[in-house]
Amino acid sequence: MTRILISGGHGQLGQALTQQATHLHLISLGHQKLDVTQRACLERALDRHQADIVINAAAYTAVDNAETDVEQAYRVNAIAPGLMASVCAERGIQMLHLSTDYVFDGLAAQPYAEDAPTNPISVYGHSKREGEQAVLRALPSALILRTSRVFSPFGNNFLTRLLTLAQERSELSLVDDQTSGPTYAPHLARIVLQLAERLLASSSDTGSLPLTGIVHFSGLPCISWYGFAQEIIGQAIKLGLLGTAPTLTPIPASHYPTPARRPAQSGLQQDRVDALLGKDTIERDWRKGIEHSLLFLQKTR
Repeated sequence: MTRILISGGHGQLGQALTQQATHLHLISLGHQKLDVTQRACLERALDRHQADIVINAAAYTAVDNAETDVEQAYRVNAIAPGLMASVCAERGIQMLHLSTDYVFDGLAAQPYAEDAPTNPISVYGHSKREGEQAVLRALPSALILRTSRVFSPFGNNFLTRLLTLAQERSELSLVDDQTSGPTYAPHLARIVLQLAERLLASSSDTGSLPLTGIVHFSGLPCISWYGFAQEIIGQAIKLGLLGTAPTLTPIPASHYPTPARRPAQSGLQQDRVDALLGKDTIERDWRKGIEHSLLFLQKTR
């Protein structure tokens, strides 16, 4: 049975992977059991668990905090992935590394292809781009999967924060001029597992081209934060999770200044993942993800 080690196992993706990988031997490690910034910790974990592939879902994701907590953001997002890739390379282990749409500046009129020039505009984006480059330098056979706006009923994300605010406030202002594709964590987990298995198969098949480089996957259609919030609140009202809907007001990003700049348009072209896995087999409608998340929260109230 394929053995997969997941770093960042307590995050949204880690939890979704654990739920879906019933046909695989999954070793899911949170930061308390695996300090990805320490080479010795990585070496011990990989030697102990004898994984066939590592999925690196560990990341510093506090985008605004990263502007002042620069050293830690780079330690986790840039240096640690390179260390992990190096340790994997020494042991002949494959690696799939998660990255972000924030490596782009958001100035393009159309969604970004995998080979589009990167130009991050925040410390978070810079640190994630450095991580991508460090991984591919240390382990050229690795695969980078960029995604965006991951959400689920677990932990701290846009959906869970919005529901909390909607219960506390009668009016909410949401940015309406930053668009990207919200990604439901279980949809992402399914793609990650499929790509991990394809990555292992391609590396063991000497007659085929290796699956390497960068792949994009995110939810569709692309939407603003305001539009995303409208759908979440609308579905929550229908399910009775909210008694009354707060008034949602669309605002430009300039009216909601944040420490970190964010791309205005960071949609991701997904032709490569469609070709690899089959476009018709991929689920990426984030509206269904909202429904599944809210139904889960309804059952656990």
